[in-house]
Amino acid sequence: MNSIREIVFDTETTGFDPFSGDRVIEIGCVVLINKIVQTGEENQFHRYCNPRRDVPESAVKVHGLTAEMLADKPYFEDVMDEFLDFVGDDILVAHNAEFDKKFINWELENAGRKPIPAAQFKDTLAIARGKYPGAQNSLDALCRRFGIENGHRTLHGALLDSEILADVYVELEGGRQTGLELTVEKKKAFVQTEKKKREPRSFPLTDAELEAHKDYIMALKDPLWGR
Repeated sequence: MNSIREIVFDTETTGFDPFSGDRVIEIGCVVLINKIVQTGEENQFHRYCNPRRDVPESAVKVHGLTAEMLADKPYFEDVMDEFLDFVGDDILVAHNAEFDKKFINWELENAGRKPIPAAQFKDTLAIARGKYPGAQNSLDALCRRFGIENGHRTLHGALLDSEILADVYVELEGGRQTGLELTVEKKKAFVQTEKKKREPRSFPLTDAELEAHKDYIMALKDPLWGR
């Protein structure tokens, strides 16, 4: 079976609109292979970015990142090649992906790079709304729905949110057990079961049945075996 690599990611920003001057200040990514979260540093991407501007207090209350904390961090254009190499052509999964796509592509185009195609993004918020219309579908609400622990999430953080979203995404797609069951069923299909040999059964004819058969044969006109 071919391996399917997907990147679950999140961004933190200074606000809501890059076209009004807001910037990306944190990117976090985790790798899924066939809907299984991969461990190890090589399967994570995490960078803070200096936004070259202030971080409004309203945003700091969400993620806790201040301009002072980010002052010595690289600019987005200094980490974008690492990010693009990490992602490659694989699907980017995000919660409310339109928001993250808007910021990432603005930053790329501002640095003279091509934007990431819209088809490369997958939105877990849209998936959740399709499965649970009218229900609360925030990341916290989905964690409660699926019983995913997120009590350690006191503030938003790109890497932490990506790790939590990866578990949510797997559940939205049917859960890990779905793939496991399919694998088991496929294995079952190739198992040859030993057939039990049936004991021979006897059906002896009665004298009356033999006489009736003899009379039937004698009554046949021009039988094939008599030619």
